[in-house]
Amino acid sequence: MSERTARRGRDARRAARQKSDAVTKPYIIRNVPLLELASPEALEIIEANADTILEEIGIEFRDDEEVLEMLKGAGADVKGTRVHFPKGLCRELLKTAPAQYTQHARNSARNVEIGGNHTVFAPVYGPPFVRDLDNGRRYGTIEDFRNFVKLACMAPAMHHSGGTVCEPVDLPVNKRHFDMLYAHMKYSDKPFMGSVTHPMRAADSVAMCEILFGKEFVDQNTVMTSLINANSPMVFDGTMLGALKVYARANQACIVSPFILAGAMSPVTALGTLAQVLAEVLSGGAVTQLCRPGAPLIFGAFVSAISMQSGAPTFGTPEPTLVISAAAQLARRLKLPFRSGGSLCASKVPDAQAAYESANTLNATVLSGVNFALHGAGWLEGGLSSGYEKFVMDCDQLAMMQRLTEGFDLTDNGQAMDAVREVGPGAHYLGCAHTQANFETAFIRSSLADNNSYEQWESEGGLDMAQRANTQWKSWLAEYQAPAIDLGVDEALQAYMAERKASFPDSNV
Repeated sequence: MSERTARRGRDARRAARQKSDAVTKPYIIRNVPLLELASPEALEIIEANADTILEEIGIEFRDDEEVLEMLKGAGADVKGTRVHFPKGLCRELLKTAPAQYTQHARNSARNVEIGGNHTVFAPVYGPPFVRDLDNGRRYGTIEDFRNFVKLACMAPAMHHSGGTVCEPVDLPVNKRHFDMLYAHMKYSDKPFMGSVTHPMRAADSVAMCEILFGKEFVDQNTVMTSLINANSPMVFDGTMLGALKVYARANQACIVSPFILAGAMSPVTALGTLAQVLAEVLSGGAVTQLCRPGAPLIFGAFVSAISMQSGAPTFGTPEPTLVISAAAQLARRLKLPFRSGGSLCASKVPDAQAAYESANTLNATVLSGVNFALHGAGWLEGGLSSGYEKFVMDCDQLAMMQRLTEGFDLTDNGQAMDAVREVGPGAHYLGCAHTQANFETAFIRSSLADNNSYEQWESEGGLDMAQRANTQWKSWLAEYQAPAIDLGVDEALQAYMAERKASFPDSNV
């Protein structure tokens, strides 16, 4: 074989490997049973203990007199900033929240269904740092932010553009939300999330959506999701409450989500953590329905354990799997969509630790029936870094999960009895008609994994997974083409941003 022929063969194999076999779908429709690890008795204990927390201990609602007045008017016992809820009050208020809803994208083919038997994958959210093999760990920039939006737009198994895919620290804190939201609107046609770091930034997010979708459409439809974190244990602050009110009143979705590092922000036990999580979601979720009955609400639970030696967060361990599964069951009992999980790890680089921990979390996420999986790709260093290589490695696994959730094919083709009859005893199936008809789609093919011989792998450079991922994310960005956007809408968005930015000085808070 000539060197030129060998090189052509290597190039063809590399191109085939880098071409994703995952079919782009707007969201997952699960056709597999749910992993439900909590018994009915355990769920009843958790619910009873959550009621006790709400009634006896209470929840703090700080720096928002309006919310306190709303809760008092609804029948809660308000003492200063501490609110005690009579048994059943929160559940009664939550009855107006929809069990399932549509989040609209500017491309209607990208609309996602949140709730029911659906799963939606969204990217990593919140890291101040980014990492890649070429430049190492560094602070994120708006260029990095746009790159991750483009990668999410390109990834076939990523259904959502997400929110703060990394912090663009090269922009002023009080103005960067404009550029972040515009990046989601301009460089992707998938659904996205809004800003929650200040009520005015939430209002800007709604205003920009009204330009993109139309004011009446936004009022009657959900086009944005927001992440409203409780300050666990059992506190909601004025910033989160202010953003929650803006989004709920605008009919936009709120993920009311305790941020739990068990052992520090909740008890060390699964049942203790779950009772606190449920109490926080019930109380915060009730506020959304007081703002606007019927506003979309997602039951959120970010749960990790900590190292009892160092206090650092840990991921991919058994205890959070138990909590994710049970919390999903609690959400279904409340008839609410559920957010949790993702591809979480504590590793600083995309290595074996990152892979194991992410796989453990992702499997629990999918099998437990999570509806909205934030941090689906790119998470490194306990959420402090967004990794370029990690992003495309995770997206490869999201495609695997998408195939898993399709379940069994019960058709005649799936039963394959014609193949069994044709081949008979002692032969093989490689050349039979059924194999020939199905070989392109029978098994999902990883776009990154190398399954060739050692000699073939060595001749192609002996690259490890992270090195192949480095090539892939660069290839994706090189191939990226921005989805078309109406020029008049684009100009109106830019004009709005320019006017708002000019109306107040830059600030780093």
